[in-house]
Amino acid sequence: MPSAVSNDESTNSDDPWSGFEGHEQVITAHDAASGLRVVIAIHSTVLGPALGGTRISAYGGNASPGWAARDDALRLSRAMTYKNALAGLDHGGGKAVILADPSMKSTELLHAYGRVIESLGGRYVTAGDLGMTVADMDVIGETCRWTTGRSPERGGVGDSGILTAVGVWQGMRASADHIWGTPDLAGRHIGVVGAGKVGGRLVEHLRAEGARVTVVEPSRTTLDAVASASPGIEVADSLEDLLGRDIDILSPNAIGGMITSDLASRLRVALVCGGANNQLAAPEVADQLAAAGVLFAPDFMVNCGGVIQVAEELVGCDLVRARERVERVYDTTERVLRRAIAEGVTPLRAAEAEAEDRIRAAAI
Repeated sequence: MPSAVSNDESTNSDDPWSGFEGHEQVITAHDAASGLRVVIAIHSTVLGPALGGTRISAYGGNASPGWAARDDALRLSRAMTYKNALAGLDHGGGKAVILADPSMKSTELLHAYGRVIESLGGRYVTAGDLGMTVADMDVIGETCRWTTGRSPERGGVGDSGILTAVGVWQGMRASADHIWGTPDLAGRHIGVVGAGKVGGRLVEHLRAEGARVTVVEPSRTTLDAVASASPGIEVADSLEDLLGRDIDILSPNAIGGMITSDLASRLRVALVCGGANNQLAAPEVADQLAAAGVLFAPDFMVNCGGVIQVAEELVGCDLVRARERVERVYDTTERVLRRAIAEGVTPLRAAEAEAEDRIRAAAI
């Protein structure tokens, strides 16, 4: 069994407990034999067992990668609480971050990680995230029964990017209706940043609807695959190149923190709506976007399709039922945007309040 260890990089904060507010439990674990170092953050179990993905990253470029991993786990687990609540799931929020280069994944490391989750007795249910594959989840599942996002051969639902893209698309359509009075995206120019398993599928939905799509994607292989599946897309050389074009909607589908204060001050789009987690570099950027007349569709509101899909593994793997639930993102987005107007708050705050209402009702 991997042993629990304290974070050894506490010199980076005057208060080693900072950031834990509202979290029920934060676990760090280390397994010397496999090299596993992991942070698991359980934000809430009020609605049910915490459900959220596992990501793996070396956090290169960070002076203190251990603290970067911890902070990521804390932020993402909180967002999962809101995401699961808004999606109507009977799950709280959790997140795990394995501190390692994805190329260093091994069966031994994934098995050790699975044993850590198993030791939590079902308080945290994991799924795939950045740097993890369906095959990886199959391996984790060999030592942990609380694993989702597995292959159909192992009793899972496979790639959760399929329904994540559906939810983002529906949230974008509802947001478009809010802005322009019609959900029709035909003729709208949409800039998609990141064309991987979510962004690439989103492009397919947008092109099928008749939208003009320009993509920023560093991987030539991924770009070629998207261009083959969605003929007629345009390609920008960089984010700056994309922002210099006349786009109506910006859709971040790569790493989080893309919408910085500086970027927000330069945006000339009507809507930001994408599948990436934690798109805002800081919460106050939401106020900055609102002041500039840019509608921000909160990521945890629209990108819930993946967690809805993997949650099905716990109740029967009915993907038709899962898709029907994901398509309700349209209705949720409409409701949240109406609430934002009625209460005079940003869509981000309205979405959080909507989730908090459900959690508060369950806690009574």
